[in-house]
Amino acid sequence: MIDTILVPQGAEYQAVRRGVGRTQLPTVIPIPVGPAPLSRYLKTWQQTNTIAGKKLLIMGLCGSLGPQHAIADVVLYRDCINRTKPGGALPCDAALLAWLQQKIPTAAVVSALTSDRLVSYAQEKHQLAQQYSATVVDMEGFAALDVLHQAGASVAMLRVVSDNAQHDLPDLAQAIGSDGTLHALPLAWGMMRQPIAAIRLIRGSLRGLKALTAIARRVSQ
Repeated sequence: MIDTILVPQGAEYQAVRRGVGRTQLPTVIPIPVGPAPLSRYLKTWQQTNTIAGKKLLIMGLCGSLGPQHAIADVVLYRDCINRTKPGGALPCDAALLAWLQQKIPTAAVVSALTSDRLVSYAQEKHQLAQQYSATVVDMEGFAALDVLHQAGASVAMLRVVSDNAQHDLPDLAQAIGSDGTLHALPLAWGMMRQPIAAIRLIRGSLRGLKALTAIARRVSQ
């Protein structure tokens, strides 16, 4: 059912790659972090790859915007809202969503928000949940749907929650470069400045990545 899985590069990609294993399909491709770098990447990618008619799955981690989602919970996107561009939400493919629901019946179906920057503070998460009626947040969803819809692909999104809405995270905005890669020194500095929040982030990420590997295994079987 799925031709290609697109996953943010780094630990998320490695987690999904482990879950998929050595199977020939679906293909797993790493993508940049953040809406602008991802849009540029996908526009270039489609110039050398046939996208029209393909069934694509975006996987990775996400953050919770409300108390209904706990760390390691699996969510399927119904649609995705863009924080920086007012307007309607972009829907995910209904047939792929239904297929994934059969594969993973315990997954919650959600409306997601795509942010152009990391959302680190609990107060901001609560405000975003109220403003957009979304329950999870990521940095790639809307951008992927925007470009891939125009290219004629069917797109679904499957994510695992790695941080809750009750606690602050380290401010790591400076750790993500304009090319969508993580920079080690700003990342380490941000962690050192807020050690308790950093420990919370690491623990949540490890649980989320473990769940992401398990879900990738189920999807690819």
